[in-house]
Amino acid sequence: MFKKITLNSAVRPTRGKVAVLTAGLGVSMMAGAGVAAAIDANTTQDSFAAATAGDLAKSTQKQADAQHQAAADKEKKEAKKANSWVKPISDKYTLTASYGTGGDRWSSDHSGQDFGVPTGTEVKAVHEGTVVTAGDGGAYGNNIVIEHDNGKYSQYAHLSKFDVSVGDKVNTGERIASSGNTGNSSGPHLHFEVRDTPAYGSAVDPVPFLEKQDVKL
Repeated sequence: MFKKITLNSAVRPTRGKVAVLTAGLGVSMMAGAGVAAAIDANTTQDSFAAATAGDLAKSTQKQADAQHQAAADKEKKEAKKANSWVKPISDKYTLTASYGTGGDRWSSDHSGQDFGVPTGTEVKAVHEGTVVTAGDGGAYGNNIVIEHDNGKYSQYAHLSKFDVSVGDKVNTGERIASSGNTGNSSGPHLHFEVRDTPAYGSAVDPVPFLEKQDVKL
């Protein structure tokens, strides 16, 4: 026969205990949710920090690249400026008759700067431009005149040989002729002028002009 079992009140949960257990469970669940929320917040903060650091690194690198490029451009510009004008003679030379000098060899004061060099010395274009004269210049002998982009002209006289012709585009420092002793000349040399026009009579003192272009003779 089955016996009727009666629960002892000592082990039977009361409503109060059930309520406490339920409340405890709720607190635990809330605590777990809080921990999860904290983890999510930390993860978000870490992601934000990583993204911010990455953006900062990219921005810093971009600025560094821009500064490097600016420095390179400046250096290139300065180098180009420094080399934009050169001497007409790069070999050894002696400066002889200068601009404004008087003498019985000229009908008026000397209109350029003479470079005492042996016949056959390389003559260079002092600046890029276009050849407008390449031929017999009378008293100047064989001569070349080049028009430049700043409105000035350069002239090279008493030449023995031409390496360019009228209409040729020449670069700064390019060989254009060989020095000589043609025309009204007392000896081998290069007569060099800087002019306002291609014609005789418009010359300016070439020495201070070249100095303004950072070229010292």
